[in-house]
Amino acid sequence: MARHLGCLLHMQDEDREKEGRKKRGRSSFYCWHLALQRSVRQKVKDIVQGALFPEAGLDNGTGHAGGAGGLVVVREISLFSYCESCLLPFSIQCHVGYVPSGQRVVGLSKLSRVADVFAKRLQDPQRLSDDICAALQNSINPAGVAVALQCWHIQFPEVLRCNPNPKHLSKSDMQGWVQASVCSSSGVFEVKGNSFWNDFLALLKFRGINLEGGSKSCFPVQSWCPSRSLEVPLCNGHSTKSPNNGKVSSKPGHAYAAMVAAVTSILYSLGEDPMRKELIGTPYRYVQWLMNFKSSNLDFKMNGFNLGKLCLHKTGDVVNSQCHIHSVLNLPFCSQCEHHLLPFHGVVHIGYFDEEEGKHIERSIFQSMVHYYGCKLQVQERLTRQIAEAVHVVFRRGVMVVVEANHICMISRGIEKVGSSTATIAVMGQFSTDPAAKALFLQTISNSTASGG
Repeated sequence: MARHLGCLLHMQDEDREKEGRKKRGRSSFYCWHLALQRSVRQKVKDIVQGALFPEAGLDNGTGHAGGAGGLVVVREISLFSYCESCLLPFSIQCHVGYVPSGQRVVGLSKLSRVADVFAKRLQDPQRLSDDICAALQNSINPAGVAVALQCWHIQFPEVLRCNPNPKHLSKSDMQGWVQASVCSSSGVFEVKGNSFWNDFLALLKFRGINLEGGSKSCFPVQSWCPSRSLEVPLCNGHSTKSPNNGKVSSKPGHAYAAMVAAVTSILYSLGEDPMRKELIGTPYRYVQWLMNFKSSNLDFKMNGFNLGKLCLHKTGDVVNSQCHIHSVLNLPFCSQCEHHLLPFHGVVHIGYFDEEEGKHIERSIFQSMVHYYGCKLQVQERLTRQIAEAVHVVFRRGVMVVVEANHICMISRGIEKVGSSTATIAVMGQFSTDPAAKALFLQTISNSTASGG
């Protein structure tokens, strides 16, 4: 009996372990899908209920947060949403203002919570702004609501890597991203002649936020999603013309059509209608984004980096005449995280000891090599190592590679640490044994960052 019970418990343990493996094995894409579903079900009134507090003031009218005409503004709410045209995340700085009424104010954290509910849906900037504004107006019944969004949409890889003036990445300065500003307003913010809207803009300027023109309509977003310029989709997900980069055929085969169908089924499961006009072509555009990272099958020499036939050129650009260290800084890249199927992007810095004093490789060759390793499913640690190993084949004295990147998977889901970035280092040869050389190259990167180069 005891043996039978022991076997039964053992079987139950195995079943639990199998179930645990299944849960752990769920793709992050599926988790993202569940997060969107939860957000759709969440109701604004459930968030705001219980967070309305009485505040002394006039019985009728506005201004009970700070006297007649009082205005409350919460600035720089960092959010990520999902572009309905291509399913890629986009970054948002959200600014919300409202004028209390009826002798009540709302808990300030609830403004951020409400904005986040609508951000975790398929959106475009203007609709997101309108949704936040209408939800706050209807749920807390203020005298008026103002919403301003500053949005950044990631570019496609070929645009990012061709940027002639790459900058060091920061929270508010995302190199190569499409930018748009939109606004929405209700109540007293729409009344001509009053000062509420100007006060709202003035309080944003305190933080260096300057919405050009200051118009309540802000800017129309005509070509917000970069994928819109690459092709004109039909309702079946095919394209009327080939994309500019030529990587995706306008008449995709069976496997490609299956990918489009799979993304369409995800839209259905999110409760969306794939035939809604804003979603027409979305599955195609998302698959097109993924196909950008299929070029890992290309031969090295197709990217201009043929290891066996490199021509070294004479130059006087040497960081240190004694060490003969060359530096190639701020090579932009865009890659795809293989754990989450979300992009990460940034810049690569390469330092190397030349074989002969004053000999180097042209920057364009390094850029092609960075693109070759970046344009596939990757992790940053492997990307850094692979670039270092490739350069070390040519310059065996020593190579050092530093990669700085922003990971969308870190800031659009999970811990949502907006503004975080990741740096990785790989060293080979003399850089491994020469601390002074390593410090010299790192200082070169730091100087370049400080000067905006």
